[in-house]
Amino acid sequence: MSLDPHVVETLKGVSTATLTTVLLKKGLRNVWMRGTKPIKPGQGRVVGKAFTLRFVPAREDLATPASWASPISTRAAIEAMPEGCIAVADAMGVSDAGIFGDILCARMVKRGVAGLITDGVVRDAEGVLGTGMNVWCNGVAAPPSVAGLTFVGWQEPINCGGVAVFPDDIVVVDEDGAVLIPAAFLDEVLAEAPEQEQMEAWIMTEVDRGVPLPGLYPMNAETKARYQAWKDGQK
Repeated sequence: MSLDPHVVETLKGVSTATLTTVLLKKGLRNVWMRGTKPIKPGQGRVVGKAFTLRFVPAREDLATPASWASPISTRAAIEAMPEGCIAVADAMGVSDAGIFGDILCARMVKRGVAGLITDGVVRDAEGVLGTGMNVWCNGVAAPPSVAGLTFVGWQEPINCGGVAVFPDDIVVVDEDGAVLIPAAFLDEVLAEAPEQEQMEAWIMTEVDRGVPLPGLYPMNAETKARYQAWKDGQK
């Protein structure tokens, strides 16, 4: 089941930087997926449930072009992806084998997949860009996935960029990379993250008008009172 549109809209208004702060306050430190860089600037912020994909090291009898026609293949996995999901691929940080290219990304776009995130790389960069798929990865490489990886399954727990990702966890990704919201924490994050974003925006206005940081960030009691008065005036 895809995320409620209201949840997507709310999280699109919260930066990944803010989310890491909110989750840190809840004891969750390891939520930012290393190596998930935007393939191009300006992709915006994408929100969706994680659809996980897992690769292991290449094994010569398994990692072959013939494997692309196997029932357990990236092709089959794409056909199982629901509309609005974010494909999150564990490529073990391998940088010399592109896990997806233009044809696979084009099919994902047709299926309404919101984005592709991997700690590995993609191939056919020009073609991938032409599909319009939102991609966060660790670079590009010409060789295909089977040159360095074996695809073994989807919708199981994975490691992406050093973060444990479970199917249906929530992913938010922007110019700073991908952040995981464990499904069990979604309601709390929805309740707190917009307020954190609003508070930091107000702090920026105070910085712009020359207010010193001590007592402002973090707020002391006097600043909290000023902020509350400002909030009350917005109602």
